[in-house]
Amino acid sequence: MRGVLFDLDGTLYRQGPMRALMGMELLTMPLLGPARARRWLRALRAYRAAQERLRLDGTRGASRAQLKAAACASGLPVAEVQLLVEEWMQRRPLKYLQFCRPAGLGRLLDRLDRMGVRAGVFSDYPAGGKLRALGLEGRFQPVLCASDPEIDAFKPNPRGYLRACEVWGVLPAEVIFVGDRPEVDAAGAAAAGMPCVIIGRPKRPPDSRGAYTVLSSFERLSRVFDHR
Repeated sequence: MRGVLFDLDGTLYRQGPMRALMGMELLTMPLLGPARARRWLRALRAYRAAQERLRLDGTRGASRAQLKAAACASGLPVAEVQLLVEEWMQRRPLKYLQFCRPAGLGRLLDRLDRMGVRAGVFSDYPAGGKLRALGLEGRFQPVLCASDPEIDAFKPNPRGYLRACEVWGVLPAEVIFVGDRPEVDAAGAAAAGMPCVIIGRPKRPPDSRGAYTVLSSFERLSRVFDHR
């Protein structure tokens, strides 16, 4: 093993508490005007839904297509949808991330450093601001996003996984991908020829082909590395 590549959303922070905190914040949106709030909420829901549809496509330009789909569903200009996404999905969650960092993550990263194993991030969304808010800036290299020109495709397309291998100069079989969604993270890792660990309790049971391993926490994963 020469590298560990991490998913970000739902993996490097706990998704449940974040959704609860942002849900309370979204309740304040109607104060800006009920009609406007309905359009904005429709746009944000459509943006998320479009990403799940576009995952199955795998063609380039998915990030742009996602914005256009949300604009079409909400009747808002693409530029306004982009500002909404930046505000409500990228900027506002930052202040809550410090409360959502999972136990054992710091110990695991320290263990990888001592072993001389590289650590990187590949996310469907821009990761730099979230890593800073988590206190993890500088702990990962590379930090890749699905919208990067060299990738330009959502998971489970394997381009992002293979890009990390290219940057590191290693083979996919020498890298472990760590994520939280078997149907996305593990499927992409398998397409790239990369082993995968899913952290937590996935909604879907482990696949009978052994495409990934399920561990309950980063503390459990760190203990596995302690015995290497």
